[in-house]
Amino acid sequence: MMSALLKHRERFLALVILALILVVGAITPSFLSPNSLVSAFNDTSILMILAMGQMLVILTRCIDLSVAANLALTGMVVGMINAAFPGVPIPLLILFAMAMGACLGAINGFFVWIVGVPAIVVTLGTMSIYRGTIFLLSDGAWVNAHQMSAGFISLPRTVVLGMPMMGWIGIIVVATFYFATRHLRVGRDFFTSGGNPVAAFYTGVSVGKVQFKAFVVSGMLAGLCGYLWVSRYAVAYVDVANGFELQVIAACVIGGISIMGGVGTVLGCALGALFLGVINNALPVLGVSPFWQMAISGAVIIIAVIANSMAERSKGRIILRRAVSKRATPAQHQEA
Repeated sequence: MMSALLKHRERFLALVILALILVVGAITPSFLSPNSLVSAFNDTSILMILAMGQMLVILTRCIDLSVAANLALTGMVVGMINAAFPGVPIPLLILFAMAMGACLGAINGFFVWIVGVPAIVVTLGTMSIYRGTIFLLSDGAWVNAHQMSAGFISLPRTVVLGMPMMGWIGIIVVATFYFATRHLRVGRDFFTSGGNPVAAFYTGVSVGKVQFKAFVVSGMLAGLCGYLWVSRYAVAYVDVANGFELQVIAACVIGGISIMGGVGTVLGCALGALFLGVINNALPVLGVSPFWQMAISGAVIIIAVIANSMAERSKGRIILRRAVSKRATPAQHQEA
């Protein structure tokens, strides 16, 4: 039973999400209203976008603990630019945020690829550096809504076909990653380099270079989310998204992305983020204490890690049985 559920992770997650929505809706009917469901999805968009970038990093057997700090730093910078120069076009600010985030991600990738420092050490250090840089730039001050231009704030809130633009951006990012990982070699290289680095090397794939690309993409998406977060909530300060990197990693793990690298799907990762988003929206509606919310989220992460471990062990047993079967077959023929 358990192996069947793990084999179809996406279906299982989708059913769990649907069941969770229905249960909460039965207790609080207003939760099932179209506006409430759209709002819950919209609130999850940033988590979903960041999870896509983190997925690539984890697929290459690395981890990026600096995504939330990257988001906060780029968000503060674009917020300060908009406050000082409100005439700068919003699309240009968004491109700047993505470019800045990519550069911050490239710093992580450089130390992992060229210097050879473990990713967890590098990103733990840059997380602190980026947070400290925010304070140095802003001197601890906030950028508030009245300092931001109307266009800066309104873009993610603009409703298109019944859903805010931020939700559509999340859908576009997930669709892009789905296409890239399914149909482009550059997308498949992330799985190859993490699944079997030795085989990847002999097929001409530079594992270090792929890891560098993963960090750059993760940083670029963090930069995009920096703008989305600050404009959506109309505030920028030092502790924006503090600790949010754990939610991002949790979304990947719950979605079936193996922390050992090379295993996972875009759909599973997106559903993992959506699962956390539903929980984060449902528990306050049910009046659950914030402390219990943290405990429940932690329990879900542990269960997901155990499930991933069980799935990987079962795959290992299948491969071993096949190998033993192939070796035994010639011997049986000789005996005959």
